[in-house]
Order: sequence, then C-alpha cells, then structure tokens
Amino acid sequence: MSKIKLIVNPASGRGYGHKACPLIRQYLTELGADFDLVQTGASGEAIHLARQALNEGFDTIVAVGGDGTSHEVVNGMMSAARGPIVGTFGAIPTGCGNDFADMNGAPTDLEEACRLILVGKTRLVDIGRVTLDDRITRHFVNTVGIGFDGLVTMEARKFKRLRGMALYLPVVLKTIFLTMHPPRVEIEFDGQVIRQRILMAVIANGPREGSSFLVAPGARYDDGLLDLTIADTMPKLQMLAMVPKFMKGTHIHDSHVATKRARHLIVSSEDPLYIHVDGEVLCEEAHRVEATLIPSCLRIIAPADTA
Repeated sequence: MSKIKLIVNPASGRGYGHKACPLIRQYLTELGADFDLVQTGASGEAIHLARQALNEGFDTIVAVGGDGTSHEVVNGMMSAARGPIVGTFGAIPTGCGNDFADMNGAPTDLEEACRLILVGKTRLVDIGRVTLDDRITRHFVNTVGIGFDGLVTMEARKFKRLRGMALYLPVVLKTIFLTMHPPRVEIEFDGQVIRQRILMAVIANGPREGSSFLVAPGARYDDGLLDLTIADTMPKLQMLAMVPKFMKGTHIHDSHVATKRARHLIVSSEDPLYIHVDGEVLCEEAHRVEATLIPSCLRIIAPADTA
C-alpha cells in the first residue's frame, strides 16, 4: 500500500482545514490507509514539507486546503523531481477557492475525498512554470493573472475578514474606478508578437479561477498547451458589465477579448505589471513575465470517469 503524506493548511476555509483533521484521520484509519498528517504553520511551509515527504519516500502527497495549498505542495514536489514525472498528487479541498482540485474531480465531501485518495485512478497533467523579472520562478497549477485580476488579488489581501461576493464586489469597484491603469504590453508567443494596451492577460493551465470565473473555458490540464486570454481596454462601465461574462465564460465571444494558445510566452512592459500566480502574490510588481508549459509531468488522483 502507498505511503501517504497529508499536508494540511489549518487556516484554509477560515479554519475549516483545522476542523477537518480529526475526521480525515478517522476516515483514513477506517479505510486502512498508511498515512502521516502534518499541519503547516506559515505561508510557504507546504513547499518544504512536500519536498521533504518525497525525499523520505512517501508515494502520494495530498494537499488539504485550497488552491494556495495545492500550489505550494506541487511546487515542493517539482523541486524534488528526479525524473520526467514528479510523483502522485492528491487533494482534499477545504479552502475558500478549490479550482484545481474541483476541476480535477476531487469531492468536497471529506469521506468521499479520503476514499478517492485510496481507490481513485491516476492521470497525468501539465504544469506551468513562470518566471518574474528573471528572479522569481514558481510552478503554477492553474492561472497566472496579469493586470486587472492581479490587481484585484492584491487589493483583496487588504480585506482580512470578508469572503465571497462581500469581498469581491468592493474590491472590483475600487480596482475599476480608482486603481486600474491599463499597461502597454508586448506579448510574444510562437513567433508572434502583440503590442497593445490591455486590461488584463490571463495565462491558464486550467479553465477556472477565483471559484467562480471561467477565465479560459477551453483550457485543459492535459492538452499540452497554455491558454492565453487577453482583454483589451474598455470604458469603466463596460468593464463592470464584463464581470458576469467572465463568470459564465461567455467573455470569449466579446470583441474586446482575444484568446490564444502556446507552450511558451513572454509578457513584458515598461509599465508596472500586477500579477498573481494561482492566487498568490509573489511580488508587488514586475515588468517581464515568462511562462512555459511542462507537459504530462504530474500524476494526480482523479475519479475513474475523468482519469
């Protein structure tokens, strides 16, 4: 039987990660699993714990948390890779945002999620690698947001107690009407160059971010390509009207939005670029973003019908 390491972010889901631990232990014990469970105590610690777990011989690493926890665990696994396929990743979603886990079929019910870790099938998925200003490099499982959605993420970090639409609406309004200054960018991909002022550009490995936004509805985790969604500048009220379109994925039919696909791309600008990587803010601003797809490098646990 596989040795399983569970890395729990106790703060995920406003403390739900911590509350879920006794039940997770109970379900896995009843299922006869060989497992070890640890909780993180600080941001970034899951990277170290995942790297350590692979080096100690654990076959399967499970992220218990949200997208930020999955991001850190995968980064730790990638840093310990000894071959083209990193290892086996599983997820028990307990965060406020669980896009990577949810889009890959992980149940939100704790007992079902624990059972899937033991009996689920595996599939290979792609992972992205992003470098900011040639000095910060991270792997990403879901999206890199540049411009509007990067700035929204940065603004949202200032609100500690709000969640969901109670957080999102005031942050979006502030970003649209006060803080957003569209940068002029150069985007290079597959021998093509685009130069324009943009509202935002999203580099996507998967289709959804922020729990509700289908920023790249055509993106697939195993198609060997990154999807690029570029939104042109537009009047402020039109920006506001675009929000529900991004929630439904219908923005791709709007004349202000273009979509591209590539395995490697560079976004650069003399203007400040505000960026999030899987919802994480790695720096205040950058001027060059380089993203590369690493195909079929991560084995994940998924339901049989998706594997």
